[in-house]
Amino acid sequence: MKTIITMALLSGASLMMGAEIAGNKLDGTPIGTARGYNYEIGGVVENIQNRAFDGDFNTYFATDRRSYGWVGLDLGQPHIITRVGWAARNDGVGPGRLRCGVIQGANSPDFLDAIPLYIIPESGKIGEMTYGEVSSSKGFRYVRFVSTGDARCNIAELEFYGTPGEGDDTNLVQLTNLPTVIVNTVDAEEPYDKEHDITANIIIINDNKIDTEASGTIRERGNASRQFPKKPWRLKFDKKQNILDAPAKAKKWTLLNNYGDKSLMRNIVAFEIARQFDMAYVPYSRAVDVILNGEYKGCYQLCDQVEVNANRVNITEMEPEDITGDALTGGYFIEVDGYADQEPAGEWFYSRYNTPVTIKSPDDGGVTEQYNYIRDYFSRVEELAYTGNYSEVSGYRAMFDAESFIKYFLVQELTGNPDGFWSTYFYKDRLDDKLHAGPVWDFDIAFDNDFRVYPTNNISNFLSLSGKASTAGNFRQFANRILVSDPNGISDREKIWADARNKGRISAEKLSEYIDKMSDELAQSQELNFKRWPILREYVHMNPRVPASYSAECDFLKNYLTTRIDRLDDYLSYDPTLSGVDNIDDTAESEIKVAGDTIYTANGSQFSIYAIDGRKVYEGTTPASALPSGIYIVTKGKQTVKIAL
Repeated sequence: MKTIITMALLSGASLMMGAEIAGNKLDGTPIGTARGYNYEIGGVVENIQNRAFDGDFNTYFATDRRSYGWVGLDLGQPHIITRVGWAARNDGVGPGRLRCGVIQGANSPDFLDAIPLYIIPESGKIGEMTYGEVSSSKGFRYVRFVSTGDARCNIAELEFYGTPGEGDDTNLVQLTNLPTVIVNTVDAEEPYDKEHDITANIIIINDNKIDTEASGTIRERGNASRQFPKKPWRLKFDKKQNILDAPAKAKKWTLLNNYGDKSLMRNIVAFEIARQFDMAYVPYSRAVDVILNGEYKGCYQLCDQVEVNANRVNITEMEPEDITGDALTGGYFIEVDGYADQEPAGEWFYSRYNTPVTIKSPDDGGVTEQYNYIRDYFSRVEELAYTGNYSEVSGYRAMFDAESFIKYFLVQELTGNPDGFWSTYFYKDRLDDKLHAGPVWDFDIAFDNDFRVYPTNNISNFLSLSGKASTAGNFRQFANRILVSDPNGISDREKIWADARNKGRISAEKLSEYIDKMSDELAQSQELNFKRWPILREYVHMNPRVPASYSAECDFLKNYLTTRIDRLDDYLSYDPTLSGVDNIDDTAESEIKVAGDTIYTANGSQFSIYAIDGRKVYEGTTPASALPSGIYIVTKGKQTVKIAL
């Protein structure tokens, strides 16, 4: 009996059975994991790959290794595969062992160039074949089946159909409508820690064509997220790559697992919110499907590695010899980091006020002058804030970009991120007098996904400043000086919030539309992901609740944001008429005037103009004209105003 199943789950491949078979059934030399496993004797047997091709539903091929086991055929020459078939091992667990198994093709016997031909979306059948049609234009000599992890590659029968030919790369298979990222390591070695790089060939398929194929390495990344069965990884190409539509050309990229995030989009939505607050840099991200050594690993988020790069953290990259003069002033990329004390000595410090800080760049470590410079700079900013010196010219604001930090804070508050002050990035460029906050990162337990703070909207004030949120060392006390003690901090946070609201950048309607868009984009991938990881209705990690369905989780995000915006309107004294900066015209009472792109004083007295990053761009008595569009701090005596041109 042959089963007929039709699904619209896969891009370029579908389950079906017709009266005619496209191409001939293919024969070849059975290949696969050498050490098999026999359940009847409870032991290892060698070289039993032929059992998957003997036509007997009562025999099976299983492997001694629980994961990354495989079985397939050497066809002798390339064939364009048009159809695949499979049958489950004849026992109670056999059918489920086939779900989310991947069928691949390769032209190298080590399968380093392997790409998918098909993924089995449902449990298999006992005693009958299920067939899937394959739409791939490329020919392969080697074909194989790889089960999911911990399944021992249990399969009774495996069939391939096709026609001889090398074909071409014009129409390749990706698992869903999302890009497919394939990582094949040497000897199928699995990444096992954050220190050791495993040699790999990395392939990205998008729009059914090769987007990227290059050599590189893979290793684990993250902290708490590494404890999940679905692991997060860092990819590093041997040479810089432009991948997909990412703006950066870079070697390093991350694959976020989002295991405890049932929406699979909390980070993506948070990044969009940061863009709406016009933060200087927001990490690139793209939802993708991932295959490692033939195993389907699920829906991931492909992101920038947050690092110094012209299209990432755009600051000067320091060299070990940059230890004096202007060269010593930057660039520095640091993280207020609750895990800082786990870093090697010389790569992190405690500030004067007990804030733990990791030095992300320069990353050479051991350059004493650089270490001392950024430690002392950060401590001096803290000292000025703690002692109540809030001046734009001589206080902490002369050394610290308060506006960037307030934007960072508002993103954390809107998303309800309890870890916003546990990990906070800052950067300082060479010859830049100010330390800037950003980028934002890590929102998998935000949006009411943490039982420690759930429900966030019942907390009577700002989450980040409450005792319920995590904080690294005494960093919350420093943040309080900026956001609460500094009168300008209070007014600035209200203006920045009002500006984003009044420009339509932040609204429940806009963010709900974005979540709906992402839900549609993720529809196929999330379905497959929760078949591979059937945890949608289970409590994992910090979950305070579990959704009834994927769509219910997306609705939960929308409802949370609708209420959260109302709460922040209240906390931030939202004024529908307020703009984000103090615009000054020639009718204002201030002695500092602006007309078009010219700034001047009414009585021709001396004044100074600073760019928003702290650089002095003008000092004198005559009008300053032809200034580029932007935000400026203008001082005259004790008077300081902010002007937008």
